[in-house]
Amino acid sequence: MTDLLENGRYTPALGLRLHTLAASLSQTVAWHAFDLRRHTHANQNWVAGLHNAHAAGDHDTGAGLLGDLAYQAAWRRDHTTAANILNYALTRVQNPAARCLLQLRLARTLAARGDRSERGAVLRALAAAEHYLNDAGTDRPAWCAWVSEADLAVDSGQALLDLGDTSRAHQLISEGERLLPPARDKTKGVFLAYRAASYLDLKEPEPAAAAASQSLLLARRIGAPRCARLVDNLLPRFEHYARAQGVPELLHLAAA
Repeated sequence: MTDLLENGRYTPALGLRLHTLAASLSQTVAWHAFDLRRHTHANQNWVAGLHNAHAAGDHDTGAGLLGDLAYQAAWRRDHTTAANILNYALTRVQNPAARCLLQLRLARTLAARGDRSERGAVLRALAAAEHYLNDAGTDRPAWCAWVSEADLAVDSGQALLDLGDTSRAHQLISEGERLLPPARDKTKGVFLAYRAASYLDLKEPEPAAAAASQSLLLARRIGAPRCARLVDNLLPRFEHYARAQGVPELLHLAAA
């Protein structure tokens, strides 16, 4: 695609289509690299996608690519950078489903900073996400076509978990998991890891171990290394409950 854009001959209309496709391909390659922890490669492809989205005049796709860069920054615990990127992206995006997803990511990264003074900003972002999801129809950019009530519930729950509201967080995460369609097994694995974390916060190791085991088995079955790493990050917290039901089996499974 890059060779076509740099060396090919095409009409302006076809050029827009080529840049749009290049942006989409860059985004796909970036996520694949991100899942494999090739963060520099992922970053390069997201930035390349941004250039192509700009060339195509596609503000929503550009905002989505910015949202992906913010997700990477948050994953690497640079929540200040993530929040700055998302606030800028929200000034560019128009589609309601896209705005919903960016607001959810903003709520998550603000909550993860652990600053209780930002609780109001987190709740406002969650309320905005719910509002935009209610306004979203079927005409959505491909990169956010999947966002649903399940994502709203789980991301809201995870944000509340970071704010310390563990009981409500657990309810929302469980609700989101029930709403998730079977086709989204990778997301289900991530949701199960979140549910395990919420049970650990409630000091309930048995259901936490069950959820973590399901998540890890699912991640291995479908080949989702990022999902598996979420469970790996929880394992030190299980060591305090080595005698609890299901915990030895989980630790053995993780070591296998």
